[in-house]
Amino acid sequence: MPWLLLALAIASEVLATSALKLSNGFTHLGWSAVVVAGYITSFILLARVLKLHLDVGTAYAIWAGAGTAAIALIGALFLGETLTPLKIGGILLIIIGVVILNLAGAH
Repeated sequence: MPWLLLALAIASEVLATSALKLSNGFTHLGWSAVVVAGYITSFILLARVLKLHLDVGTAYAIWAGAGTAAIALIGALFLGETLTPLKIGGILLIIIGVVILNLAGAH
């Protein structure tokens, strides 16, 4: 159950961050509402995950790392941002770091 909630928290955060650009500096009310709702939902779910005894370091690393990687890809695919080899390398380093943290925390 904690892993499903964490996946939903990541999805909510990614949706909110994607909408942040579309909100045009919070001048577009509809997208601004998506931003606020997405971030609130994400933090509530993340807090629930931590309450269910997933380590804070592991949960946050996955939440932040997966969100960062997803946003970089969404930016490149849908928002016209460039995805350079250096950015791809950074995304891979994030993924590797999250995997290492999970392996280090395994019992």
